Amino acid sequence: MISIAKYWEDLSILQVNREPARANGIPYADRSSAASGKRSRSPYYGTLNGSWKFRYYDSVQDVPQDFYEENADRSEWDELLVPSCWQVNGYDQLHYTNVNYPIPCDPPYVPDRNPAGLYAREFELADDWTDKEKYIVFEGVNSCFYVWVNGSFVGYSQGSRVPAEFRLTGLRSGTNRIAVMVLKWCDGTYLEDQDAWRYSGIFRDVYLLARDQAHVRDVFLKQELSEDFGAAVLNVEVEAVGDVRVSAILTNAEGAQIASGESDVSNAATIRLTLDRPQLWNAENPYLYRLYVQAGDETFYFPVGFRKVDVEGGVFRINGKAVKLKGVNRHDSHPSLGQTIPLNHMIRDLKLMKRHNVNTIRTSHYPNDPRFLDLCDEFGFYVIDEADLECHGIGSADNTIEGEIHRLTNDPDWRDAFLDRAVRMVERDKNHPSVIIWSMGNESGYGDNHIAMQQWTKARDDSRLVHNEGGAPINKGSTDTESLDIESRMYASPADIEAYAQNPDNRKPLFLCEYSHAMGNGPGDLHDYWEIIYRYPKLMGGCVWEWTDHGIATETPEGVAYFAYGGDFGDMPNDGNFCIDGLVTPDRKPHTGLLELKQVIAPVAIAKSDAEEGQYEIRNLYDFTDLSRTYVQWKLEEDGKIVRQGTIWQLDAAPQQAQLLKPDLGQASSSARQLTFSVRAKEETPWAEAGYELAFAQFELGSASARAASMDAAASSIQARESGSELMLTGRNFRYAFDLTAGAFNSLKKHGVEMLAAPTSFAIWRAPTDNDMHIKRQWFDEGYDRAEMKVYACEWRQRDEGKVEIEVRFSLGGYIRRPLLNGEARWTIDGAGQIALAVQANVREGLPYLPRFGLQLTMPQGNEEVEYFGYGPHESYVDKRRSVKKGRYLQTVDEMFEPYIYPQENGARYDTEWAIVSNELGMGLRFESGSPFSFGASHYSAEELTLATHAHLLRKSDQTIVHLDYRMSGVGSNSCGPQLAEKYRFDEREFAFDLLIKPVFKEDE
Repeated sequence: MISIAKYWEDLSILQVNREPARANGIPYADRSSAASGKRSRSPYYGTLNGSWKFRYYDSVQDVPQDFYEENADRSEWDELLVPSCWQVNGYDQLHYTNVNYPIPCDPPYVPDRNPAGLYAREFELADDWTDKEKYIVFEGVNSCFYVWVNGSFVGYSQGSRVPAEFRLTGLRSGTNRIAVMVLKWCDGTYLEDQDAWRYSGIFRDVYLLARDQAHVRDVFLKQELSEDFGAAVLNVEVEAVGDVRVSAILTNAEGAQIASGESDVSNAATIRLTLDRPQLWNAENPYLYRLYVQAGDETFYFPVGFRKVDVEGGVFRINGKAVKLKGVNRHDSHPSLGQTIPLNHMIRDLKLMKRHNVNTIRTSHYPNDPRFLDLCDEFGFYVIDEADLECHGIGSADNTIEGEIHRLTNDPDWRDAFLDRAVRMVERDKNHPSVIIWSMGNESGYGDNHIAMQQWTKARDDSRLVHNEGGAPINKGSTDTESLDIESRMYASPADIEAYAQNPDNRKPLFLCEYSHAMGNGPGDLHDYWEIIYRYPKLMGGCVWEWTDHGIATETPEGVAYFAYGGDFGDMPNDGNFCIDGLVTPDRKPHTGLLELKQVIAPVAIAKSDAEEGQYEIRNLYDFTDLSRTYVQWKLEEDGKIVRQGTIWQLDAAPQQAQLLKPDLGQASSSARQLTFSVRAKEETPWAEAGYELAFAQFELGSASARAASMDAAASSIQARESGSELMLTGRNFRYAFDLTAGAFNSLKKHGVEMLAAPTSFAIWRAPTDNDMHIKRQWFDEGYDRAEMKVYACEWRQRDEGKVEIEVRFSLGGYIRRPLLNGEARWTIDGAGQIALAVQANVREGLPYLPRFGLQLTMPQGNEEVEYFGYGPHESYVDKRRSVKKGRYLQTVDEMFEPYIYPQENGARYDTEWAIVSNELGMGLRFESGSPFSFGASHYSAEELTLATHAHLLRKSDQTIVHLDYRMSGVGSNSCGPQLAEKYRFDEREFAFDLLIKPVFKEDE
């Protein structure tokens, strides 16, 4: 066993020989190479990324004593790429847990069998580094590590997601050897209990720096902006090692010098640069000046964005203007690399966010890769930068102790560990204009140690706001929130945030650091939140939980690819698929929830004008940008066909202002028409092509005449006769069979083509969505999932030669419980083969709301074509329908399906007027109703979707299951958010539903 100081369980030791934290950046030889941002262009930078020798041990107790010695034999060791997470490379246990610690909760102690990863490699020093000071930087190591070079101890550090820098001595020309021991757990593990996969190893970049003997150690850029923003001062605070002459040169984005200054620096000094009429930075126009700080042979480059963040009268502002934060929570997450994130992967995330109108990112729940903030500066995002601090598991370790969640933050022994995480975050990221708010961590209670973090942060940097969700009164922590600038909430309901906004005693802006849980088929409450957020200045917006599903790219033994979640690797404890809760898939394919968010938070809104009939008002919801970069395309459709269209090029509405649009719609019509406006970008941007749709609006013109599901006039006769328990119905070119015992059709044939593969049935069950997580327990308890139809009576009559009526009195219910509902169904069949259904039903009192009610049909193989008039092109529900447009759509059954990683209800089309399901030759069934209905067609039954735990375990049926629902309950966000709003619940005690079914052959039309 290795004999070393046991720092990993010593709260008094957070580091040994680690350099003080500083702003992220490396020195270059000149301005042009510095401005490139390419580290490899610096002669003072040497990467240590690449292949290292690696050996994994289940326990640090098994690590050999001499592994770090220069001459240690490592010939049998493995090779491992650095940076990487060792769990995704076949070592140790892939493990997902949300709240609960994966170790016994005994702070500061961790298990004696503490897994260890040993790293070693050789490196060569450049010849011109001989007279330089040498440093090594680890940008991220989880969870703690020891470093040796040439057999000598260099230092120790913990705190996984912020850099650790060490000065190296004793290096020599030629070959040097470095050895690192990384431990999976340390006392810091109790502060890193984030909702994420638990990764270990050297997972971010490692590199060497060569510095002048006297050099710039740190730079802090502080701004002063005049009240009218007409003048600015950039205070370049420089801290040095030794005595240096420092010059600071500021250029504009085009490279023209606009200010400069210099100073002799011994320890610390400030260089003041002034400029008139600065171009301000914001997320819409992320203008960056360029600052070069030069001393000796070294040049540092810092992008500079002039902007002011403040609160005035309870309103959050940027550059003096009220701003709404339209955000998402984002982890560093990659489906195969874990928390090691390639640069292009970050860029892909940011481009996707821009395309979907996101302007804010909360770095949940730790500082993200430092390159990510460089990109946020450049692309234009507001960032809530969050300390690497979460001790959620403390609250569940002993739930008999009131206030346990506040235990560590109130313990003075942990003060330095808390404070260290704020200091290292702020010092690393203090020069990024994108960072507008410092966040003190997540789900860690609230007490003295947090307050110490906040007070230090405000003293160090008073240009940004300070946030801590734990300080909310609902968390019952310390009442001292003087050092917090924002009131924060998680998953407050729309009614809750409105109540906050209406209370004059609430003087801070309210920020929803997490809301609208985007797990699975959701979220379904975005529109409700934003109606209220826009209404009240005190509500500053929020961040949807969360950006991406955290699935692990995995294959079955047969080679079938899928995304794994908690428990799939035998990990205990685990929180199952709770990590599959994002707006995009692990490989960054947007879910329909992201499309919904895009439309709800769109920067442009269009409404009917009160000024004059036929006029519409386009409102600019940008905070700093007029609409001159956009144009509007419009079209007028009738029955899915365009009757008029046009383009409006001249838009000039100022930020938060409106202008009128008057499209030439021609003569008025009494027919139902859809007028659709599409707001598009005039020019290509780094994240979207010219013509990209930013937002849309749609209006119904005219009115469809009120109609019941009435049959067309049919001159043909129909013959009916009983054959055993079946009623045979025959007419021109059709033959139907109705089971009088089961109260259902079991055969529908037109021209000899069978349209049914199973008897028709009434359905109330849907495969629970993730957001049905809590209500589904009641559904299962009441037997919704096992409801079967009981037929009390089934009678038929033929009133004339052209029509047959069948009346069925029935109930639906499951074993143990009394019937859920009782109903009467009247089927009317005419000589043309049309089937009219009218249902009246009564739901038993005291039941939880129904998932759905409607008719289910199973159609035979080959019925793959779906045409419908309703909302599309993707799925929609009563509370998740802002991103869909009403129109005529032609799709396949496969295209109707949304492949959620955890199978669940999906693919419904809200407010459908008619639908046809047929084979490619157009032979099938047409469905319509007197009122719009929810429609779906799938190759998977609700029962199969309920039972399956992964998408790859579904077995696609050749048959097509069709759902024609009177009503479907909404999806909400109750997997973590509030209960489904009452207005979206199907909780009617009495209802009536009509439906018309017509066999169709395209050749007959």
